[in-house]
Amino acid sequence: MQFPDISNEIFSVTFFGVTLALRWYALAYIAGILGGWRIALALVRRPALWPADRAPVEPGKLDDLLTALILGIILGGRLGYVLFYQPGHFLAHPADIVKIWEGGMSFHGGFLGVVAAGLWFCRRHGVPILQLADLMALVAPLGLFLGRIANFVNAELWGRPTDLPWGVIFPGDAAQDCPGIAPGLCARHPSQLYEAGLEGLVLGLVLVMLLRRGALKTPGRITGTFLAGYGLARFAVEFVRQADQQFITPDNPLGHILHWGGYGLSMGQLLSLPMIAFGLFLIARARR
Repeated sequence: MQFPDISNEIFSVTFFGVTLALRWYALAYIAGILGGWRIALALVRRPALWPADRAPVEPGKLDDLLTALILGIILGGRLGYVLFYQPGHFLAHPADIVKIWEGGMSFHGGFLGVVAAGLWFCRRHGVPILQLADLMALVAPLGLFLGRIANFVNAELWGRPTDLPWGVIFPGDAAQDCPGIAPGLCARHPSQLYEAGLEGLVLGLVLVMLLRRGALKTPGRITGTFLAGYGLARFAVEFVRQADQQFITPDNPLGHILHWGGYGLSMGQLLSLPMIAFGLFLIARARR
């Protein structure tokens, strides 16, 4: 299937020779954050959902949380990409670290940024940590879904070559650099859509089902399910997702960080394992 002709810019305007553009990726961030904020407001306005019929935070205080989360997502996502994926490049070119508009964000780094923002908010306002974590976990799949759709529109983070009927012929020299396949004919797994479906739709539906069954009454259950669910989804998709170019060598064509005897783990899988383990721990703790 040929990649659809979609511009990565929604619109652009020029003022005094300077062009400003709204890109799909930026819109995904904006819509995900604002949509999650509105869902969070609706949840804290229903005290019957929470332990002792009392929401963990007043609706008016969510503005502080929103600001902290925006900073955590952007700073954590960018620094995570710098440290996890291209430390050598940014060590040699530190000025490139601030060039977020050129791309390069890490979910795992953004997740750590969100954790830091949440801990700061809990300490500042005396909010129970696990209850706030459950609130944030419930709204996260929306942002993940929109972000992965934006990755597809941008024709980035595609998967490995495939001959399956739904393989997509992505544009660009890098996407068409497939051994044994003529340029312009290499179809790849649309791994962005796999992740949008698993991390966004499926995981979101699972969390909504838990919510309807009163899971917010048991702090940590929803957070644990989100962490384990995301980690497992990401771990699975990494088997067909193309590794970052800096990890690929002639001796390591799949770009594994850890590899032995033809098998190995990618960076995404390695970073997902602690999420799965901690998620399962929280689920077990909530059940007890």
